Amino acid sequence: MPKEYRTIQEVAGPLMLVRGVEDVAYDELGEIELANGERRRCKVLEIDNGNALVQLFENSTGISLESSKVRFLGRSMELGVSEDMLSRVFDGLGRPIDGGPEILPDERRDVNGLPMNPAARAYPEEFIQTGVSAIDGLNTLVRGQKLPIFSASGLPHSNLAAQIARQAKVVGTDEPFAVVFAAMGITFEESNYFVQSFKETGAIDRTVLFINLANDPAVERIATPKMALTTAEYLAFEKNMHVLVILTDITNYADALREVSAARKEVPGRRGYPGYMYTDLACMYERAGRQKGKGGSITMIPILTMPEDDKTHPIPDLTGYITEGQIILSRELYQKGIEPPIDVLPSLSV
Repeated sequence: MPKEYRTIQEVAGPLMLVRGVEDVAYDELGEIELANGERRRCKVLEIDNGNALVQLFENSTGISLESSKVRFLGRSMELGVSEDMLSRVFDGLGRPIDGGPEILPDERRDVNGLPMNPAARAYPEEFIQTGVSAIDGLNTLVRGQKLPIFSASGLPHSNLAAQIARQAKVVGTDEPFAVVFAAMGITFEESNYFVQSFKETGAIDRTVLFINLANDPAVERIATPKMALTTAEYLAFEKNMHVLVILTDITNYADALREVSAARKEVPGRRGYPGYMYTDLACMYERAGRQKGKGGSITMIPILTMPEDDKTHPIPDLTGYITEGQIILSRELYQKGIEPPIDVLPSLSV
């Protein structure tokens, strides 16, 4: 039974300080029990001389410094994975939100995963047909590639993401193909659009959806792409499926990183984003690829909206360093009625 602590010293927004803890590690999950028996979850952000700074998954309302208890669970965040996740819709922490039953997992995996060893990578070769001529003809997507879409506020990147997820296939093969779709910080209307779009076309049958809404906690937004990639790794490298991972919107993810970093009073980097944002994005993007000796593959399309349409903003700038090209959407083409408004000249696929 995990040891209980009644030593909550301070609660400040999404953060809580617990004093006098023992054998607690960074990134460990915790559980807060309120006086009325309600339980909420948290995660350790920092350990310093027996003091644990934890991030709350839910709000802090009702947490009492005197009567609330904290217990640490001795493990980091995990996701139960199974092939039954296909055709299901989950929230950003992997809980079903489609009214269906809980998943009976084949195994439980640490969501942090590991970037793929470069020496174990196989060269991306097989063409994935997206059904979008500007991509298929001029900026080809291949299995194992990381090809981001650089968009801007007001452009139809959501429509393009849903279109690719519905239409993507590998021509001339009947190998199993799946889509893992993770949406971060989106509105309820956007969430409803994605779910209905997949259901109407039947694409939901081969798709796993993770939906994090704009009013969900920032720490859940940070966890959402990790949940999606953990699912993709299981389907690709355990079940030998070819998986297309679509992440939208990376800008909302990076803003959540900045929010948590500011709450921790860390020294800010460019535009207030944490200095480790490059490392964080690289750890996420590098989980895609093909592995030697494995039949499956993970292909990734991260979608991000460039603040102020600025390609030199830290988020698109750092993403461009890590990934293999970019698809750029043009506001000018969109205003002329061209959809999808892909500007082929600055776009690149390598």
